[in-house]
Amino acid sequence: MKQTNPSNLARLAAIAIVALAVAGALSAHSGPATSPRSVDRFDAGWRFFYGDAPGADNPDFNDANWRCVDLPHDFSIEDLPALDAATHPSVSVTQGDWKFQLGDTPDWKDSSFDDSAWSTVRLPTHWSTHVQGNLVNRFGWYRRHFTIPATMRGQDIMLQLGKVDDADETFVNGVKVGGMGTFPPAYTTAWTATRRYLVPARLLNNEGTNVIAVRDYNGEGDAGIYESAGPGRRSGPFTSEAAGGASQGYTVGSVAWYRKSFPLPAARPGQRVSITFDGVYMKAQVWFNGHLLGDHPYGYTGFSFDLTPWVRFGGSNCLAVRVDSSGLTSRWYSGSGIYRHVWLTTTEPVHISQWGVYVTTPQVDAGQATVRVRTTIDNERSEDQSFTVKSEVVDAGGKTIATGLASGNGHGNAASDVDQQIVLAHPRLWSPDTPTLYRLVSTVLVDGQVVDQTQTPFGIRTISFEASHGFQLNGQPLKLRGGCVHHDNGPIGSRTYDRAEERRVELLKAAGFNAIRTSHNPPSPAFLEACDRHGMLVMDEAFDCWQEDKNTDDYHRYFADWWKRDLDSMIQRDRNHPSVILWSIGNEIPEQTRAEGAERAGRLADEVRSQDPTRPVTEATNPDHDLLDPLLNHLDVTGYNYAAGRFADDEKKHPGRVFIQTESFPGACLESWKIAEQNSCVAGDFVWTALDYIGEAGIGRDIYPGDNGDYAAAYPGNISGCGDLDLTGVRKPQSYYRSMVWGLGPKVAAFVDAAAAGEPGYKISGWGWPDDRASWTWPGAEGKERQVRVYANTPKVRLLLNGRDLGVKEIIPATYDSATYAVAYEPGTLVAEGLDAEGRTVDRWTLATTDPASKISLHPDRREIASDGEDLAYVAVELRDDHGRLDPNAAALLDFTLTGPGQIIGVGNGDPDSVESYQTLQRHAFRGRCLVVIRSSTQAGKLQLNAKSAGLKSAETNLRTSPSARAFHETAGE
Repeated sequence: MKQTNPSNLARLAAIAIVALAVAGALSAHSGPATSPRSVDRFDAGWRFFYGDAPGADNPDFNDANWRCVDLPHDFSIEDLPALDAATHPSVSVTQGDWKFQLGDTPDWKDSSFDDSAWSTVRLPTHWSTHVQGNLVNRFGWYRRHFTIPATMRGQDIMLQLGKVDDADETFVNGVKVGGMGTFPPAYTTAWTATRRYLVPARLLNNEGTNVIAVRDYNGEGDAGIYESAGPGRRSGPFTSEAAGGASQGYTVGSVAWYRKSFPLPAARPGQRVSITFDGVYMKAQVWFNGHLLGDHPYGYTGFSFDLTPWVRFGGSNCLAVRVDSSGLTSRWYSGSGIYRHVWLTTTEPVHISQWGVYVTTPQVDAGQATVRVRTTIDNERSEDQSFTVKSEVVDAGGKTIATGLASGNGHGNAASDVDQQIVLAHPRLWSPDTPTLYRLVSTVLVDGQVVDQTQTPFGIRTISFEASHGFQLNGQPLKLRGGCVHHDNGPIGSRTYDRAEERRVELLKAAGFNAIRTSHNPPSPAFLEACDRHGMLVMDEAFDCWQEDKNTDDYHRYFADWWKRDLDSMIQRDRNHPSVILWSIGNEIPEQTRAEGAERAGRLADEVRSQDPTRPVTEATNPDHDLLDPLLNHLDVTGYNYAAGRFADDEKKHPGRVFIQTESFPGACLESWKIAEQNSCVAGDFVWTALDYIGEAGIGRDIYPGDNGDYAAAYPGNISGCGDLDLTGVRKPQSYYRSMVWGLGPKVAAFVDAAAAGEPGYKISGWGWPDDRASWTWPGAEGKERQVRVYANTPKVRLLLNGRDLGVKEIIPATYDSATYAVAYEPGTLVAEGLDAEGRTVDRWTLATTDPASKISLHPDRREIASDGEDLAYVAVELRDDHGRLDPNAAALLDFTLTGPGQIIGVGNGDPDSVESYQTLQRHAFRGRCLVVIRSSTQAGKLQLNAKSAGLKSAETNLRTSPSARAFHETAGE
């Protein structure tokens, strides 16, 4: 990041910011009946088609056979019927003997070609095992024969080829069936993609052998057909254009369409109608009644269109959206489709603009706070119009405690700003411990009549970043206990139901985090609203790349034309959130060390400050830090990934610079936190990552012998595995260790290494953690030594096995490091005790041997949910023995049924190698656990979830959906 400009520091130290949820309008029912504005959640009743559908932009297009879906919707998480075994049987051809020849001759694709003189090679493997000399800029061909099983004859088949380094063209019986990369040859990242090609039945010889020929071009590094294909779980027919591979958890994107037909009542004079999308992944094109409204390529920022010129008031209207997430668009699981909320807004011609209320508090102390409000008014009449803006501050109890009035005059077809200052006596400050929120009710009057009203929740608090104290909140130093978080919601994919977003925040707050980095994109409005309500600080991040690519189809294609619009969208939407304390303009930007990178950083930072000068700008930078000064000089806070060891020396070189570790390894937890605690110029640390996520498969795995993966795990690995919490929200051992490093509870915890002494060991990845288990149940391992690690923030620990004292060990003061014991396994009870300096027990942690599971236990997070069609209940499923103890080895297949007004929308477990469907009504348990996610309908009533498994006592649990249940704050995107 940059050398902090002293003038910036002075400005930032003096600023107090107000913030919260939506900048602008909320749903209509939250405003008075006198306000003409209505904001309708537009999520229900869409038609969906997976694939391209020429003509679907036409209102008269027949979509009667399309599937009905409600939003939010993510089609990449779904099991798509196009690859169902009954529709497209699968033939895997990668493994085994092939013929290989260097060179490039067109006849080599023909089935009749004699390849008997070619070398025989065994795949999968890289060229380097069978090609001598230089491998770069060379062609090679692979050929093999295969037969069609009798059960598949006469059908189209899905040819499972695998990964090819770098580019390929693939032929069956002389006819091209697919290819990835570019011909003529050019640099490509297609080597990361899994090749699965649909072969029409007409090309296949059902009675004899068929010939597959693969033309392989190597642009750099190694080459070859180097990895087998998995079975294609959640893959679709557009695999050749859109294989995400390990990066996207072996899911794929595609082209797809959404359509919604709806009536609109007769219009009021001058009425305006607009549509707002909170997020569409990606390359959205939107038509209304046959008119192309525009496009929006970035998948993470909100956008709106004016529908008014083409509305059929009193008649039927049609909205059509084409999305295109095909190609290598992301380094993690992005999801696909309209995965966030959509809103239909109607207003008078004079109204508050989208994200048009901006609240700050430039002066705050215990006695009073000055609330500064800037309201942007759109006048969509052709003539000038005078108006009045009334701003009311409402406290948490619903009482109006202050009011401001200001007059304005808007030119015809133009926007104008109205500034107000309101003084509040004895404000209650927002903080992680007391996340107090106020509401600003903004009313616009013309000739004494209300023409618009919105509500903006906000919080009052001050922030500053200075080298002398790092980060201060409300004048008090606070170290950021941070975690990086990708945007998916585990078993339900990237769908951003409000409850799913809030649950993530609740889980992380309970695990001790006080800050989240939204890596590497703007989050949903609902996520930030939850952070506001629960007191979670946020580093709001814009981009993973700028002008240069990390993947062939990522945001670099659009950056030059779109960066300003997307950055403005993020800042204007999010700048009222008290949780947001930092703007990050990028992550590990490829051009960061060059002049053009510094210039782009300057432009982005200046744009951020033009939209919100009250928060500092940072960026997450990675190696070559010595070359970064030209870029860092544009920033207010210096962000380093995996480089906390540089802070002390760099602070000496650049006095006044404020640092933050924007990413750190889990295993460096203690070192990173010590550096943050001992250096006033360091604001805090953000671990990679706080939560497991889909994609970047296996980067946090323990690498056992036989693991054929590299940076990422080979299929079937599909989950990152590096989170403090697993994909279902269960805390891992590293989470308890981190809590102790932070000085939080518990005082002691014990875990057992999964590898017994003398067994083959494993390596721990940079993002990994020892394979520790919360288990003392190791059947068949009696007498074998196990390593027991005891984490504690007490001076000493004691370990007891079945009452026998195994010794007292000291914990080095202020390190919270682990004490290890080599213990011969015997069934029973293992107890770790945390001891004070005098040897007295202050805390205990118990691991007990369990019997095999005999029953299922169900634990919903809430018994009553709102009957709004969007609320969720998360049901933890545990397999327990007759004594009620969790069986940590249970892996039974569970079947689920739900009766009543709701739907199971996701099932999952914490297994990073599980390729079971998230959509079916069954799941294997992982270490005794799995999770069921239930969505309400719009009807009230009783829900009953039943779970059964062969050999286990079944279970049921009851819930209710009710209109009186707590509804989540709805963001209208205005």
